[in-house]
Amino acid sequence: MIRPIAILTLAFCTLAQSASAADAKALWSGKVQKIFDVNCVKCHGPLEQKSGLELDTPDMVMKGGENGAAVKAGKPDESALFVNLAAKGDPHMPPKKQLTEAEREAVKEWIAAMTVEASKPQAPKVARHFDSGVQAIDSLIAEGWARSGVNPAPAVDNATWCRRLYLDLVGRIPTQAEVTDFTSAGAKREALVDKLLASKDYAVHMRELWDVFLLGRVKRGDPDGRRKGSGWWAFLEHAFQTNRPWNETVNDMLCARSANTPEAKGASWFLYEQKNEHQRIAEAVAPVVYGTRIDCAQCHDHPLAREIKQAHYWGLVAAFNRSKNVEGSTGVAESAVGGFMNFTNLKKESQPALVTLLNGRTLPETWPGGGDKEEKDKDDNYVDPKAKVRVPKYSRREAFAEAATHDNPLLARAFVNRMWAALAGRGIVDPPDQMNARNVPSHPELLDWLAADFAAHGHDVRRVIREMVLSRVYALGASDAAPESFAGMRERSLSAEQLARSWRVALGIAPQDDGLRRAVISALPDVLPKDYNATFQQAQFLSGSAPMTTLLQAGKEGAIGRIAALPEAAARVRESFRSVYGRAPDAEESAQFEAYLRSHTDKPVDAVGDLFWALMTSAEFLSMP
Repeated sequence: MIRPIAILTLAFCTLAQSASAADAKALWSGKVQKIFDVNCVKCHGPLEQKSGLELDTPDMVMKGGENGAAVKAGKPDESALFVNLAAKGDPHMPPKKQLTEAEREAVKEWIAAMTVEASKPQAPKVARHFDSGVQAIDSLIAEGWARSGVNPAPAVDNATWCRRLYLDLVGRIPTQAEVTDFTSAGAKREALVDKLLASKDYAVHMRELWDVFLLGRVKRGDPDGRRKGSGWWAFLEHAFQTNRPWNETVNDMLCARSANTPEAKGASWFLYEQKNEHQRIAEAVAPVVYGTRIDCAQCHDHPLAREIKQAHYWGLVAAFNRSKNVEGSTGVAESAVGGFMNFTNLKKESQPALVTLLNGRTLPETWPGGGDKEEKDKDDNYVDPKAKVRVPKYSRREAFAEAATHDNPLLARAFVNRMWAALAGRGIVDPPDQMNARNVPSHPELLDWLAADFAAHGHDVRRVIREMVLSRVYALGASDAAPESFAGMRERSLSAEQLARSWRVALGIAPQDDGLRRAVISALPDVLPKDYNATFQQAQFLSGSAPMTTLLQAGKEGAIGRIAALPEAAARVRESFRSVYGRAPDAEESAQFEAYLRSHTDKPVDAVGDLFWALMTSAEFLSMP
């Protein structure tokens, strides 16, 4: 019989082991991995293994090398890896450089945090059952807080949550009437989420986000480029408006078959915009279907992420190297023959570029015995040989698209992580386009659950977004805790499209203005940047540009004119804050702006306009609440 004191002791030991394992893991990902990447992995990693030792993952470190164990868990002073880092280490590592004391201490702290059990490879966890995505998010994030001893930020009020939701789902702030309707109707969050997800504005805003995620901003000239005229925008908007399964949307993008149906028209632009540069196509496709960039594997296996091989890079190039843009259209034709190629590794060995996916699958294909010259193309190889955009009966592109969008768990992981980053300011894996062994998920069980659930429910985009925005995490206020804990909402700068619409809503005029949208995109092109750095160009635009002047002039027929007509300065300040920020001013703000309005009583409309300009270009307005 186990006595109560024994149960408590066992529980304490288990919790201590769990905390120690968590500490070691956090120290590795937060400090040690970066030190080794810069100083050690070049000689002790996937590309080269001097003395048989690899230092790119904890498992490989614990495996040791030709000279035996490099680390003794919990005992840094008995670990050759740490001892050799000392100035008088023999052999001294790194050979021609001395780590700083802070770096050595980080390695020491990591080894000390290890336990013998925690240092052993862990068996995969059995997936837990949750009744909904909301429950999974709330439970697994809360468990992370408990493990790390982090207290989450308090929840924001209903008005702030409403403003956040409108910005995230329809790309603008709510009107005062919309906030009042929500807060006075019992604040039924599920109903508001469903209403916005069903709106046309949601489809437009999602198109704006994913247009940039998939193709980036147009660098110069017309900010829309040819994307609107090609039907690409309509293709994306239709996908989000009808809630098409994400894997079907991606399949159409990769197959790039021009068609007159809304489901496929415009899909070819994803490949067409790459201008027949097949490596560029591969580098655009990889983050979508794998969740990670593979650019670093062009000349050799990835130097840090050992799962990404040179064969993956060139295999992805091979999947599309029969493709060619058709002049006078946006069609991307595909040859039925050719496209067989080799690549050379660092050992000068030539290897065939087989269509090999990062999930381990290789597409079967018979190579010609004597090279491409023996292949003869003929009309019989095509579905319609007279078509302007010819489609081969066997399409390598379609075969890859089928494999990449069915039974490929990386596709679902890539989408949910990118969407989480868009809504929370940081991915569960961060950066969101670098989901590989070098960037471990902050909450691996949550990422696994969300991805599996997304795939199991037919890649239902609205469903997974709904679960994310209804979670406790989404409703939190700001926090000083580490961003990967998701203990508070991280500050996010608004996109140009969100700003253009929201400025007009604050001014009481119609949200849509294509000219303003284009002007703001040119000045503030970044979408969800990792780190926000204001530029001189942005400051110029916000301080006195012609588009801003025209915008404020238009506002005089809306909120500015209406508020300027109020008899008291206090009321003008209060209504201006409500119109722009959706909140009342505090005492200091009231006193400052009331004094300004009283000193400009000769031009009340211009004075209120100045007040609006100051509020609309402030950090509070330019970022997510």
